[in-house]
Amino acid sequence: MVFAAACSLEIIGYYIPWLDHLLDIVATPAAFIAGTIVTASVAPEMNPLVQWTLALVAGGGTAGLTQGLTNILRISSTGVSGGLTNPVVSTIELLIAIGLSVLALALPVVAGVIVIGFLIIAIQRIWNFFLSKPSSQTHETVSPSR
Repeated sequence: MVFAAACSLEIIGYYIPWLDHLLDIVATPAAFIAGTIVTASVAPEMNPLVQWTLALVAGGGTAGLTQGLTNILRISSTGVSGGLTNPVVSTIELLIAIGLSVLALALPVVAGVIVIGFLIIAIQRIWNFFLSKPSSQTHETVSPSR
């Protein structure tokens, strides 16, 4: 019953912008923690230092980056449209999540390549965003012609 209530709240939240943002505030640290724990549980025989380092980087880092990018997309959608496009963005996000989940079960290597490709593109875009400097236009003084 708790799972059904959480799923219902999440689906309803997709279509109500303020509730969606509230759920994202809770989901972001939870995604990082869950990603770390799940990744660490996959390799219990490893050296604990290597196991938890891998879990933090591969599991928590990937989950945190994915959740962070989702948050940026939703906040941008809300900012641009005042929340009117959030249902469309959320529906597209839901369809992609379902499709990728089915693909991960049917063809895990293909799903992995898609996810890694998406993460590489996302990291490149974030990197370029932070490295790009605002275009500074030089204001040259024009002397009157004589």
